[in-house]
Amino acid sequence: MSTYQPWYHGNITRSNAEDLLSKAARDGSFLLRGSESIQGAYALCVLFQNCVYTYRILPNEEKKLSVQASEGVPIRFFSVLAELVEAYYSPNMGLVTHLQYPVQKEEDVEEEPEPTNQPPQLPPRNFTPSDVKEGHYGDSSLSDTYLQRLQHLEMSIIPEDHQKAIQEYFRTSICLDAEQVQNGNPNLPCLKKLTMTICKNLNSEISRALPTLEAFQRVLDQQLSPGIGRLRSQGSADSGQSISFRLEQLTKLLYSIEEKAKTAVFESVGYDGGHRRSLIPPVAFEVKSESLGISTKMFLKVDVESGKIYFKKSKDGPEDKFYVHNKILQLVRSQKMHPKLVIVLETEKEKVLRKEFVFDDTKKREGFCQLLQQMKNKHSDKPEPDMITVFVGSWNMGNAGPPQDIKSWFQCKGQGKTRDDTADHIPHDIYVIGTQEGPLGEKEWTDTLKNVLRNITNISFKQVATHTLWNIRIVVLAKPEHENRISHVFSDSVKTGIANTLGNKGAVGVSFMFNGTSFGFVNSHLTSGSEKKHRRNQNYVNILRFLNLGDKKLNPFDITHRFTHLFWLGDLNYRIEFASTEAENIVTKIKQQQYQELLIKDQLNMERDEGKVFLHFDEEDITFAPTYRFERDTREKYAYTKAKATGTKYNLPSWCDRVLRKSYPLVHVVCQSYGCTNDIMTSDHSPVFATFEVGVASQFVSKHDPNSLSEGGIKFMNCVATLFTKSKTKFFIEYHSSCLDKIVKTSEGDNTENSNGSIKVRFGAQVELTPIISDPEYLLDQHVLICVKSIDCDESYGEGCVALRAAEYSYTEFHITLTHHGERTGTLTGGIQLRTSEGKQTEKLYDFIKVEKDDPANSKGKGGDNRFTLHQPIDIANPSYMGVGLKSGYATDKGWSYTMPPKTAPSAGQVGKDLNPGNLSPKKSTHDAPIRSPTGKSSSPIGEDEKPTEMFDNPLYGAMGKSQARSKEQEPQRKEQPTPPDAMFAFPKADGDYERPPVPTPRNRSYTCSEGKPQPSATAALLSVSVKKPVVPSRSEGGAVLATNRPPLPIRSRPGQSEPSKLRDYRDNSELPGKHPKSSKGWPATAQRDAS
Repeated sequence: MSTYQPWYHGNITRSNAEDLLSKAARDGSFLLRGSESIQGAYALCVLFQNCVYTYRILPNEEKKLSVQASEGVPIRFFSVLAELVEAYYSPNMGLVTHLQYPVQKEEDVEEEPEPTNQPPQLPPRNFTPSDVKEGHYGDSSLSDTYLQRLQHLEMSIIPEDHQKAIQEYFRTSICLDAEQVQNGNPNLPCLKKLTMTICKNLNSEISRALPTLEAFQRVLDQQLSPGIGRLRSQGSADSGQSISFRLEQLTKLLYSIEEKAKTAVFESVGYDGGHRRSLIPPVAFEVKSESLGISTKMFLKVDVESGKIYFKKSKDGPEDKFYVHNKILQLVRSQKMHPKLVIVLETEKEKVLRKEFVFDDTKKREGFCQLLQQMKNKHSDKPEPDMITVFVGSWNMGNAGPPQDIKSWFQCKGQGKTRDDTADHIPHDIYVIGTQEGPLGEKEWTDTLKNVLRNITNISFKQVATHTLWNIRIVVLAKPEHENRISHVFSDSVKTGIANTLGNKGAVGVSFMFNGTSFGFVNSHLTSGSEKKHRRNQNYVNILRFLNLGDKKLNPFDITHRFTHLFWLGDLNYRIEFASTEAENIVTKIKQQQYQELLIKDQLNMERDEGKVFLHFDEEDITFAPTYRFERDTREKYAYTKAKATGTKYNLPSWCDRVLRKSYPLVHVVCQSYGCTNDIMTSDHSPVFATFEVGVASQFVSKHDPNSLSEGGIKFMNCVATLFTKSKTKFFIEYHSSCLDKIVKTSEGDNTENSNGSIKVRFGAQVELTPIISDPEYLLDQHVLICVKSIDCDESYGEGCVALRAAEYSYTEFHITLTHHGERTGTLTGGIQLRTSEGKQTEKLYDFIKVEKDDPANSKGKGGDNRFTLHQPIDIANPSYMGVGLKSGYATDKGWSYTMPPKTAPSAGQVGKDLNPGNLSPKKSTHDAPIRSPTGKSSSPIGEDEKPTEMFDNPLYGAMGKSQARSKEQEPQRKEQPTPPDAMFAFPKADGDYERPPVPTPRNRSYTCSEGKPQPSATAALLSVSVKKPVVPSRSEGGAVLATNRPPLPIRSRPGQSEPSKLRDYRDNSELPGKHPKSSKGWPATAQRDAS
């Protein structure tokens, strides 16, 4: 039987299969593809009455194939796919209709190999075009080609038996390997046999050397225990392993021995290379301070190591006036006047002072803020960090070695959004370096990076992971102090070169857990050529589908959903779409820094706007020149022409090298810098850098006795999915989360076909999930991943993510975009309600810096030591936190939004619009909307009586005032909610509130201004007083009424509160609090009353 199978489409996506069948538009049209849910299985897709029916083809233990068709039809087994397809051309085989019209696979446009710096191979002798079949060599021509090439080689230095083995392989065995590949076996068994023959002596030497080296390593191992393990025997099963694997094993072993020997020797003599710890030198800032309308020059000296900030009248003046780190309560950036900064301090008499300063420029102010944040972090009493900084760098090295000095790359010096000189010595916690076309070996390049960082930061960074695919490499380094916080390290690669088999193009990735937060990093080198953007788009999809990183339990989800934070870097090779005749005009615009006119035609931006690639990813504004294609050894001239045999090829200056990121909803992440270097010129690309401030969750240790812990709960209800599919099947929902001890599945939903061809699926049953830990400190940092699957083939039709923090105070409606393999596949709306145990949240380091809207009425004629007045700080350090981003006047689709309860009217002590959070980045903000931190901390520091509030009552750095209990009159009002189907979860209904439909109307909800919305009636307001909230917000001394959805202000432990008798760590304990019976403290008291 012919091996040609036109109906088999390999690993195309389900949506692509549906598109092809829709174009065929004939009943009985069919195709086969690889299953997305079961490895080694297939999916038979059949079109009937404009609907696509999918049947799984599963192999049994004997590799026989069978179709899962209708019940009652006898199961038949087939040896190969062709036999199965031929049998199902017959009617009455259990399919919706018999197979009739195969849909042929679309031909891929072969990618031309790119020129390299290697000398070209000599053409074969007596070679004619007739020897070549279209798209590939024939078996005989393949053999002849390599035999002829072999004649051109100098073979005298090769042993005679090896010569014969190679000739025999090219004469006969390579054809056998080609047949194996055509039959689906890519392992090339004949080639393996040849390498084993050639490396026979090497293999025996490895077997002899490995046990000796392993014994040597065990002696050096510091964690060696008496009697640990036995040495491997030379007659072990290693002989079955490939030579390349054993060589890699040998190489890694030698590197490990070298590192351990160095460590042992250095420690024995007390030598650490002179880099015991990071030492950040004191830095002085020249600022202006206004007092009685008179501007005075001052100097602020920051000493990170001692934890002090000095206020000096002259640079060399006395240092008698200073404040210790725990007396520095808040930094408040100005929105209107960017170089302005307010420092909130605690005096000796426990009073709060507000000192206003104006820096030379915004970069100086940001450098000062970063130093203060570093000081706070360094001297914090918290055992685990809640915020880290991450450096991400990408560089196409152009197959040339790096110059002697590459410090500017890691110090973020050059063009774009860069760091100030004062922040040069502040080390990042994690460094991720991606390179393409790198000529150095793995160890040589890693050692180079470590040495550069050691010279800059005085720290010897630890290697977390390194992964290389041809000349594409990713290296991850971390501070030594984080070594035990990083776990579950995985790395992988995907080839996207010619026919997806060559690694000259592709991606490498690394993932790991940092305490309780997951990180993923992907470094990719995509197809080059201005005209090949569609091929680049396909490269992106292939990497999404086949890069195997992160938690293996999240199999239905691609890498865009597997990580709290995913960073994608590399030479993405997207160009600007101008005619080649515009080259000189483009260079002129670059010299004039008119980047926005060029970025309008940037292919990556255009493809992202159309939702074709990097859906829901964020990229910081580009304010630097195109990074490609320069003349080497200069950054003054672009080499945009290249002479070729076919004519002149144009490579217009483009932003090929990029850094993008995607994070879960309601998490803290902000880009601190994004730019490129000016002084690294060995390649035709400039290195790109980006740094991020990222919130991280700790490995949670419960502070409650599990016997008295009230169990938490997560309730999903009123879920409606709208799916863009023609499949005829039933659907169910899977809920995945690290806070659950198992995957939870719903019953199948009810389908309704829409007029636009989509399917609406209502999941009427409410689902309650039981978290393993119910402490709010833990639970509010968690997320639930949602996957809509088909009953028939268990394949995903869309995935999304919901943040539990959205339901911190009450029932919350959500609207998320469902995606699958990077494509938008539908939407999901519904409601979520959260129940936690009693507890309070601790202050986060990223709440230390706020932003306020300037009030002109209060900014004039005031001294530098003003008490807090009518200013409203807001937090901008969370651009990925909210649902809508503002940029150029339009909302950016983030893929999710939440409808929160309305706020009460602002009190007299509050100024400006009181907006619910939106996904606002500092660079995108319109500067008039208060924004809230993802920790749930309030953005307003003042109360009704203009007194300092407990925003500054920081449990980490000292308390400011006495906490007061919230009175019932101060209880915030709740928004009237649709009555949930289960009365246990019901909220009180106001008088005259008509019955609402159980399913919320799908719409693009987001955090919006609540002033225009109707306020709850008096009845609802009275009823809301008795509602028991999952987490009770704290009160300030001023007594200002907080809105229902305003997060609690930081508080300190109140006198008289008993501390838990003992702490319990559930990380390594199979006994989970979720296993204990529920206490009487449960869902809101009002809901329980309604149920009765």
